[in-house]
Amino acid sequence: MDQTEIRRRRAELERELAGRTIVTELAGTAERHGGRPAYSDGVGGERRTLTWGELRRRALETAAGFAAIGLEPGEVVALMMPNRSEHVLADLGVVHAGGIPTTVYATLAAEQIAFVAGDCEARYAVLDGRDQLDRWLPALDRLPGLRKVIVLDPGARPDGDRFLGWDELTALGRERLADEAAAAEIDRRGRALDPHDTVTLLYTSGTTGDPKGVRITHSMVLHEAALVQRTSVLPDHPEGVSYLPFAHIADRVLSYYLPIRLASHIHFCPDPARLTAVLAEVRPHSFFGVPRVWEKIMAGIQAVLAGEQDQARKAAVAQALDTGRRYVASQEYGNTTPPELAAEFEKADAAVLTPMRALLGLDRVRQASSAAAPLPEEVARFFAGLGLKIFDAYGMTETTGAITANLADSFKLGTVGRPFPGVELRLDDDGEILVRGATCTPGYLGRPEATAALIDADGWVRTGDVGVLDADGFLRVVDRKKELIITAGGENIAPSLIENHLKEHPLIGQALAYGDRRPYVVALITLDGEVAPVWAAARGIDVDEGGLAGLAGHPLVLEEVGKAVEDANARLARVQQVKKWRLLPAEWTAESEELTPTLKLRRRIVHTKYNEAIDGLYGG
Repeated sequence: MDQTEIRRRRAELERELAGRTIVTELAGTAERHGGRPAYSDGVGGERRTLTWGELRRRALETAAGFAAIGLEPGEVVALMMPNRSEHVLADLGVVHAGGIPTTVYATLAAEQIAFVAGDCEARYAVLDGRDQLDRWLPALDRLPGLRKVIVLDPGARPDGDRFLGWDELTALGRERLADEAAAAEIDRRGRALDPHDTVTLLYTSGTTGDPKGVRITHSMVLHEAALVQRTSVLPDHPEGVSYLPFAHIADRVLSYYLPIRLASHIHFCPDPARLTAVLAEVRPHSFFGVPRVWEKIMAGIQAVLAGEQDQARKAAVAQALDTGRRYVASQEYGNTTPPELAAEFEKADAAVLTPMRALLGLDRVRQASSAAAPLPEEVARFFAGLGLKIFDAYGMTETTGAITANLADSFKLGTVGRPFPGVELRLDDDGEILVRGATCTPGYLGRPEATAALIDADGWVRTGDVGVLDADGFLRVVDRKKELIITAGGENIAPSLIENHLKEHPLIGQALAYGDRRPYVVALITLDGEVAPVWAAARGIDVDEGGLAGLAGHPLVLEEVGKAVEDANARLARVQQVKKWRLLPAEWTAESEELTPTLKLRRRIVHTKYNEAIDGLYGG
């Protein structure tokens, strides 16, 4: 697409969204679809649902409560809660009161909380309960500017003037909103908002140092929501599941900003361990997963299929999966589906694939997507076998999420698609992906030097990612620019390519490839905590003896991981191949700090924490 057309499309959308904010967008949705369900908590008979009309009314009450306890326009409120309606109400309440909400990852330690809350000068905090309080209490002495801590769980609220219950805040808001002057003040604050005002601060996950506060504006989120809507195949008022943290830009867009535009119905899953049950009950129209989520679902399916004893049924499933893969491949950009393959797929889908997707709760999904890191192509091909196309997208917090995506009518598995309409994208001389558009941040909070390094004089955002564009304009992300391995022999190697090949084996949970300024590549590997015990039990290994650490030292497990390394090496160039590896006795998680809250590797922390193990692989 030429630059004239790109700019025309951007100008068209800017005219459509001129003057709008999240406040005006919610008001319009509540007026048009006030009786439609907006958010549901719980499952089965325990479910409670807010309609769009109720959501706006309670958001205004919450705003009045914040104003009553002293929140001034432009001040920041930190939120640490799981996925629940009150999280959205608190966020919307702060926005309607003219404040700026920032969701803090629930896995942060007290020192990290003190840094983030201090960096944004948070004046209030809204916490869920005891777990969040235990993280915040040690940090409070270092946050003298924090006026009050609001606690949702009434049983967890500590004594003292610095603490306030959520019920107290909302009751105060209802009382104030009944007063004509107070209601007029909240209305004035909402009307005073400008599209270029900050609607939220989102902190980067800190893979390369202290987190930075990314300023996200009303205009940015409304443009992103409009772009996603225009390029999706979702039905009217779609249903979705929210389980990723609201500190993650993807879930903010897909479970908060986009639903306001579409009057969607979002079901909350506050505990990711219950995701399978929630999906089975809700059967959403869309589902987003970071690559690790899709990998874990794939590993679970593979474990079940491997244990199937009925050979006839096993063969039927294998044949159906092969049909699904060929059918989806035939629909990729530039291909044509032969009529006989379409008919073959229709039969396989009805007999085998739809029932399999139904078991996962994914049989109604029209839009399955992935982002945060490139989805390994083999994972995409696996789900293609189920008749499920996962549309990989690319973006970052600084671009309000996706700026490129595979679409139903133009996709290539193994790529992250083409730029959204109105988004400018080009590659720098060194392959770095540069982007410019209406969803790009104006900069980092209080970080002029970091902002200058992010955005050049012509408005191009430097993503820090290296990419390749093919002849059809589809983008492939090679790796993070700063994470490329340069071996002692001078070869440039993308570690994520090696790691993704390793993680295709269901036993392997995480892997880190290392080789910077070294003669060859080595790998640290961890087991998948869910799949490994099932795999071991099926082979008669005593899972209870020694737990995951015991399995990591078992000869059969080591032999299987060795085969996984051999399989990965067979698909890699010689300089990329893993020469030595070590299986570690524990999982990597956000809590143990090897992963970010969005499940990306914190390479610097892994390098430091396992320095001796890495040296040992080089004979050190």
